[in-house]
Amino acid sequence: MPTIHYTDHEGTTLDINANQGDSVMETAVRNGVPGIVAECGGSLSCATCHVFVREEDAESLPEMSEMEDEMLYGTTVDREDCSRLSCQIKVTEDMDLHVTTPETQV
Repeated sequence: MPTIHYTDHEGTTLDINANQGDSVMETAVRNGVPGIVAECGGSLSCATCHVFVREEDAESLPEMSEMEDEMLYGTTVDREDCSRLSCQIKVTEDMDLHVTTPETQV
């Protein structure tokens, strides 16, 4: 089963079993993961589901779209090389993904 490991900015980690085909953001919201606001519900019109993907995990993800890249310039906490919008990361069958939420989303 796919697993997403959500670590908050203080270092606390929640390991959540995810459903294939859902987004990392949907999985977080459904399971009450703190640090994912998801104001737009995944329609790629805000940046409140910003996460930092662990470097070794980032290589296995599809490249971000131009629109996601643009939205990441609007994050409250400055984007980094490993920044992604969790609404744009689809859970795959064997996913074992580690993400960290920024200190704030708004």
